[in-house]
Amino acid sequence: MNVFFDNCTSPVFASNGFIAHEGHQAVHIRDLGALPNGRHSADVEWIDFLRKSNDEWIFFSGDGRILRNPAERAALRSAGLHGFILAPAYQKTPIHQVASLLVLRWPEVVQIVKLLQPPSMHEIPINRHAKLRSLSF
Repeated sequence: MNVFFDNCTSPVFASNGFIAHEGHQAVHIRDLGALPNGRHSADVEWIDFLRKSNDEWIFFSGDGRILRNPAERAALRSAGLHGFILAPAYQKTPIHQVASLLVLRWPEVVQIVKLLQPPSMHEIPINRHAKLRSLSF
């Protein structure tokens, strides 16, 4: 499985140290050279890139507005991706704490990907004890 992190997340999260031992690969938008406008590609462009890929992709975004834009929502639905949106509180959280929460939540993410057919969208709450919340789009 490939894990994509958009511009609203830190490139630090795309280091492969934790997930590589499970055979997964992480990439940040800045490191995905196949995009037409590189790191400055619009959301619909990276969504389309992931859709056209023959690989299995999931994505993480720090921008919940992606679900409110009609063009981006339509692109997400047609792409058949599993998406994980970081709750707004993550924007004010130190990067090392966000990284630790993503590692903590990783087993839940993998379980969702295994159990649900794409497309699916979930919010990752900042509270360690709260469950991932299913989002409609």
